[in-house]
Amino acid sequence: MSAVAQPPWHADEATVRRSRPRDTSEEKDRLRRQIRARRAHRSTRRRTETAQLLAEVVLTIPEVAAAGCVSVYASRPTEPGTGPLIEALAARGVRLLLPVLGTGLQRDWAEYAGPDDLRERAPGRPPEPSGPPLGAAALGDADVVLVPALAVDAAGGRLGQGGGWYDRVLAHVRPGVPVVALVHEDEVLDAVPREAHDQIVTGVATSDGWRRVGPGADA
Repeated sequence: MSAVAQPPWHADEATVRRSRPRDTSEEKDRLRRQIRARRAHRSTRRRTETAQLLAEVVLTIPEVAAAGCVSVYASRPTEPGTGPLIEALAARGVRLLLPVLGTGLQRDWAEYAGPDDLRERAPGRPPEPSGPPLGAAALGDADVVLVPALAVDAAGGRLGQGGGWYDRVLAHVRPGVPVVALVHEDEVLDAVPREAHDQIVTGVATSDGWRRVGPGADA
């Protein structure tokens, strides 16, 4: 995966570490606005092409190719598309766990049962399967966890949407299971703002390729 040019709003790792919590939170918000605006300008045709290429890339990750159970998600319109990837994994007979809205507005997991079962259960939410919720601990069944992100850096730092849900649920991932963020190529940065509660990822995939990130990535 080729290196990404440093954007004007980039902050190097030393700056991130020196930032006060409030400064870091504000920097995250600024970065989120920049990336969301850029994503919103991608054409429908480009999004469709990117989704197909991303599926082809993710399927080459050895742990994905060998997985019996994968946690993935139904993408929102402006996110790197996961539709072709979900269909390809399901065609291989892989058990797929998708996030759903559980009791008391808590996030949960349910099994994918086909594209016709994916529906928008609440306004503004991504499509979800209708099967019974399996509980947060169901994520422990996954052999690979594919997560959304707005940006990722070489140290495994992940910039999410700001709700903190994935930072909480990743505690249920089995030790050693890869956690791979799906982003666009220009969202792989030298450093992203990070706070103490932020969970790192171990890999990143784009339509251009994938790579391991985080501690021990070059081992």
